[in-house]
Amino acid sequence: SPTRTPDPDHAGGGIRDVHVNDHIVIVTGARTLAPEVVATIPDAAIVLGVDGGLDLALAAGLEPAGLVGVLDSVSSEGLSWARQHTTVAQHPTDKNSTDTELALAFAADMNPERLTMVGGGDRLDHTIAALGALTARNMAPIPVLDAWWDGQHVDVIHGPGRRRLALDVGTTLSLLAMRGPCDKVEISGVRWPLRDHRLESVFGLGVSNEVTHPDGIVDVSVSGGVLTVFDAPATPTESSAPA
Repeated sequence: SPTRTPDPDHAGGGIRDVHVNDHIVIVTGARTLAPEVVATIPDAAIVLGVDGGLDLALAAGLEPAGLVGVLDSVSSEGLSWARQHTTVAQHPTDKNSTDTELALAFAADMNPERLTMVGGGDRLDHTIAALGALTARNMAPIPVLDAWWDGQHVDVIHGPGRRRLALDVGTTLSLLAMRGPCDKVEISGVRWPLRDHRLESVFGLGVSNEVTHPDGIVDVSVSGGVLTVFDAPATPTESSAPA
């Protein structure tokens, strides 16, 4: 089972002995976390705050094990708490990556079995950049990638990959290729199935499908590229299990 133990190299504690079955949750953005989304985060998950996301996590009753970022938006109270209780990874203001990208890379280095990003905000550029960060190549080795962004659930599948999703019957789901074309896309359990289809980048063909399988089971696969699935999980903590 996942463990969180103090790291003697950090005076305030930190993260050590993370093993492959861990579920890491990244809290980022500028939106208060919805209670229904917080309820999907397992007690054993390792939570990382991205700059001001640490304050959002604490306000939601979560206890982050790490803080990553420039630290220009976290509150003084939050930073003081983090220095006493977490691993703090501070980065310079002049950098080539967003704080969210840095936090995702930090998490990827711990080889989690699942990585969930939770966030939101009113800036469209931040939204696109944050969701796009899950399609980066360094995310590919992580077996299960998903996110909750402003209450919308997203699954990300790096090809070649396959995922069995447990979704609410009758809900809408959309497939988007956000990082170049996706090859041999297949989806079943929906009103408009696809088989061996090439989905062009940010093309509307995969938008607004409907879950029709009586048990809400939807199988999705892609042989090449990175597929982003916007969906409504029936059981958020289990919906992204590999097929």
